[in-house]
Amino acid sequence: MENLSTQFAEFWRIVLDVWNSGVLGYSISDALVALGIFLVFYALKGFFRRFVFSLMGRWFEKRSRGSRTYEILTNALSGPLQLAFVTFGVFFALQYVGLRGDLSELGDRVVRTLISIAIFWSLYSLVVPLSTMLEKLDRVLTREMIDWLIKGIRWAVLFIAAATILQLWGIQVAPILAGLGLFGVAVALGAQELFRNLIGGLCILIEKQYRKGDWILVEGVVEGTVEHIGFRSTQIRRFDAAPVSVPNMKLSDAAVTNFSRMTYRRISWKIALEYRTTIDQLRIIREQIENYLQTEGSFVQPPSASLFVRIDSFNSSSIDIMLYTFTTTTVWGEWLEHKERLAYKVKEIVEGAGAKFALPSQQVYVEQLPKDVPEPFVPPADSRPASDT
Repeated sequence: MENLSTQFAEFWRIVLDVWNSGVLGYSISDALVALGIFLVFYALKGFFRRFVFSLMGRWFEKRSRGSRTYEILTNALSGPLQLAFVTFGVFFALQYVGLRGDLSELGDRVVRTLISIAIFWSLYSLVVPLSTMLEKLDRVLTREMIDWLIKGIRWAVLFIAAATILQLWGIQVAPILAGLGLFGVAVALGAQELFRNLIGGLCILIEKQYRKGDWILVEGVVEGTVEHIGFRSTQIRRFDAAPVSVPNMKLSDAAVTNFSRMTYRRISWKIALEYRTTIDQLRIIREQIENYLQTEGSFVQPPSASLFVRIDSFNSSSIDIMLYTFTTTTVWGEWLEHKERLAYKVKEIVEGAGAKFALPSQQVYVEQLPKDVPEPFVPPADSRPASDT
């Protein structure tokens, strides 16, 4: 019995020894308490976020900054603030355990890394909200150039963040950059098209050839609405709703017609009338069409744009009146409405003058029939059968 008691005492001593130094030489109780501290901070991270945002909301409300700025900041800082509170939990848990030696240095690096991630995450998230400050530069920089600038800043933040974290872990960044430089030379030799497209995109943005939402035509390539101008290519939505990605190099070297920048929109018609139309009818038709264009209000008047209604040519089967004018709108749907009303009016004027539109036709004149061809038989009127009554 005494021997059993001694063995049990020895076993309990071993249990206590493992308990006091079972995790890398640190007490399991300290580890559990540290884990508890971390879990408490982790559980309260949502409450901490709401508390900070509540203080921010009151601050903005007192200064009448509006809810828009507050909403932007809350969306941008929600994740980084929660990570910051988790970092507090890791820091206080490690402080409670009291790491020593290499483990102390490791814990310090982990905390510094988490702090760096929280800081750069905040900066990365705030780039887009703070870009609203650049909207006033729209007259100098296009919306697409601002988008490129935002992307460049975000990539710079990511690069600096990666360099900072690598430095924290004792990894020198300079040799890596030197190696990347040599690698970049090798890549550049095989990626000339990529750089040419990048330069082409910069030329497009600097010269402001077109912007997002513009309707453009590149002969033999594509016609449609610009949806996105990227680093390598421009995405254009054709009128059949199919997207087309065109390399920037191809667009920068081609002749691009930008219909969205038209000052006015043209209507050019040839109105074909029959040759039996009299001179008086031609004068009436021409003058009434011209008067309609001058008084209707939807058409641009000289000298802002040309306006012509003239007898233009004697065609093979018609007398042509040229109608040449510009509408005040460049919107396609409105332009079609103006064309439709003009077509109704032209038809009304022509028919009102007693004239008719000409159809493509040919007349064949036969001077003499061949002698061996019999004459056509036409029965006399009195020999035709009487109709049934």
